[in-house]
Amino acid sequence: MNGRQLAEALGWPASKISKLENGRQTPSDNDIRMWTRATEYEEQTDALLASLRTLEVQHAEWQRVLRGGLRPYQNRLIERDQKTRNFRGFETTVIPGLLQTAEYARARFVEGSRRLKVPNDIDEAVQGRLQRQEILYRTEKRFHFLITEAALRFLLCPPEVMLGQLDRLLALSQLPNVRLGILAFSAEYTVSPWHGFWLYDDKQVLVETYSAALDLRQPQEIELYSDAFEQLASSAVYGRAARKIINQAITDLASGQDGP
Repeated sequence: MNGRQLAEALGWPASKISKLENGRQTPSDNDIRMWTRATEYEEQTDALLASLRTLEVQHAEWQRVLRGGLRPYQNRLIERDQKTRNFRGFETTVIPGLLQTAEYARARFVEGSRRLKVPNDIDEAVQGRLQRQEILYRTEKRFHFLITEAALRFLLCPPEVMLGQLDRLLALSQLPNVRLGILAFSAEYTVSPWHGFWLYDDKQVLVETYSAALDLRQPQEIELYSDAFEQLASSAVYGRAARKIINQAITDLASGQDGP
């Protein structure tokens, strides 16, 4: 049965068949049931419906996720954080959300709200992010952050805000359940730092792109990202050496500012 014949059997325009086959349109549950019935493959219906729902969760477009505003999404993150014991996060360009000051977080939300044209509930979102950070002080939780030196120097906010952010990194790096690694410009990478990602226990990987959040849960994906994280961690410096890099970034940024 070719596409035109299938379209006739279903009473659909031929263009719909083409769009579904080439990924330009997402099928509904009923579309899948009709398709498998018409092609006499109804035993595949449940598996296809499960795949559809997995894809909808796996690729969550920001426009859909943030339709109700920035704060509700922060609330969902709080719920996930409560269930997670071991956090591993790698960021190439930004300071991780759990380590952000209120002013740095505000700059990030302003950018996101403007770029994605979502409801402007920035004050509430900042409060939500700060509420999330309370989890850092729960000693049964473990946090391993990896940040590139570039993330310490990108001015994604006013310089005075970045100075406060770097100072906060110094303080949080000394929490007993927080391990902060810095990948210096001089580090020799064994894995390319293509993008940031987060591992939650050994159950979930989250990757944020401009358009969507990718929620990866296949065992092979978790293993791949876990291995990448360990290789990146082996190139990082910790403790006094990490704080030395942060302090140098503070010195360099402050030297360009007027006044003390």
